[in-house]
Amino acid sequence: SGKMGFAVAKEAADAGARVTLIAGPVSLATPPRVTRLDVESTQQMFDTAMAHLDDVDIYIGAAAIADYRPEQPSAQKIKKSADTMTLELKRAPDLLRSIAALDDGPFTVGFAAETEKLEEYAMRKLESKRLDMIVANQVGENLCFDADDNELVVLWGDGRQPMPKASKAALAIDLVEVIAQRYSTTQN
Repeated sequence: SGKMGFAVAKEAADAGARVTLIAGPVSLATPPRVTRLDVESTQQMFDTAMAHLDDVDIYIGAAAIADYRPEQPSAQKIKKSADTMTLELKRAPDLLRSIAALDDGPFTVGFAAETEKLEEYAMRKLESKRLDMIVANQVGENLCFDADDNELVVLWGDGRQPMPKASKAALAIDLVEVIAQRYSTTQN
């Protein structure tokens, strides 16, 4: 839905940050004082993010971009012609891993939406992608996606900050504060 990403963008701008929000196809209003760049595909998200990293201190990857994309995209509607269909998928570029791997890249915060083993899988993602922080949340029926409330746990190398269930707007305030604190410790 983009609700969490937009809430974080708003709170970062309210805290005084210069914010560029790269948004997929959502119908949310752009927060005040936020520059918005719209994209429609995983590849466009990747290309746009990589092209706008100059002078970026912190990158927060809240978008749930696809891990795979069609091998052969169709320019037209695929007509029904059989009882079954097979689509070949190929791995999409890994935006978070690419940004975290940059020499002198930004402080990189990822998100992990998990259906089980929340902290274990989030820590694996944090370590394998070499992120500075990861924001993890449980997903499933009536959890997180397109909901107004959420519950988070923020993880980094040797730290953990749980955030109990609250509105995404309230969580964004706390999340921006935790990110700013962790970022400032890396700059000393």
